[in-house]
Amino acid sequence: MNHNAGGRFPQETGTPTMTLADYGERRWPAAMHGLEPLTMSPYLAGWRLRVVPSIGQVPVQQVTRRVVNRALHCWIADECGLSTVKNSLAVLVRVLEQAVRDGVLDANPARVAGWQQEYQRAQSERTTPRELALPDAEALERLAATLVQRSSDGYEGWGDIVRFAAWTGTRFSEVSALQAQDIDMSTWTWQVQRFTVSEPEGLDDRACRGRHQRVVPLRPAVRELAAGRLEAARHTPVARLFTGPHRSRFTAAVLRDTTRWDDVVAELGHEYLRRQDLRHTGLTWMADAGLPLPLLCGAAGRPPQDARRYLPPDGPLRSAASPGEPPASSAPARMTGGGRAAFRRSPAE
Repeated sequence: MNHNAGGRFPQETGTPTMTLADYGERRWPAAMHGLEPLTMSPYLAGWRLRVVPSIGQVPVQQVTRRVVNRALHCWIADECGLSTVKNSLAVLVRVLEQAVRDGVLDANPARVAGWQQEYQRAQSERTTPRELALPDAEALERLAATLVQRSSDGYEGWGDIVRFAAWTGTRFSEVSALQAQDIDMSTWTWQVQRFTVSEPEGLDDRACRGRHQRVVPLRPAVRELAAGRLEAARHTPVARLFTGPHRSRFTAAVLRDTTRWDDVVAELGHEYLRRQDLRHTGLTWMADAGLPLPLLCGAAGRPPQDARRYLPPDGPLRSAASPGEPPASSAPARMTGGGRAAFRRSPAE
């Protein structure tokens, strides 16, 4: 770290384009001034292991509350400990507070409130995720239809996006990045490979890593949603199956604001339901239908001890051969072309 801690940071040294990582390196001593030596070690670890890998590439002047919240939610989703999240956020607050003193930022976007409740909610999700699922398909249909009715643009696609995310147990960011080539119609499986993120320059797709890259079986209700879109995209493997009203990427935040999500779920009696909680609906329904635990683990991207929490306490509610259950052949799609699932049509077609 540069130990030149003196004075106000000169603006003529490329500050507008300086990344958060570079700014933190340059102004570390000033930002950490007065910090107890025992606290320095966990702060430094939080900076190097979480802040810099998550948002270090963002220009410091483009670090917003949304950027910070996204990083915070990622740390929580990655199951970082409470003290780890606290230290990582605290060191980010100190660095951005220095940016305010230097005149680089007008306000500190890292001073967020309520993240402890978000953390506790994530802990609850990991222990009792079935409680966050919608009760049945009728409730899902009512939710999707009401969201379209209440939306400011009346876009029918919002309803299909909600249905698809719920039946597959995936996130809206993953649905936004879904391409035709990601679905193998011979086994009706989806190779989840990318997700949409909000960057300072706009929306973009990123490759899934680790457990987030997974195979999701598509149940009959989902196949009906996807079939027409796959047919239309048969000559364009990279075509997106679900888009916003402008036929482009979308985010959960845009869906929430456009459809008045918070008001709708409260009116329908699902006050607990956030946008991303639909993944618990899909995984719970798969478990209730008797999807084998190995396939459930794959669909959830979770180890067996976590996936078991979706299992009904008294065993499957329906046999695996019942309507709505993925076929026995639902297996990971063959990988071709640098890790992408081949875009294949069903042999029956």
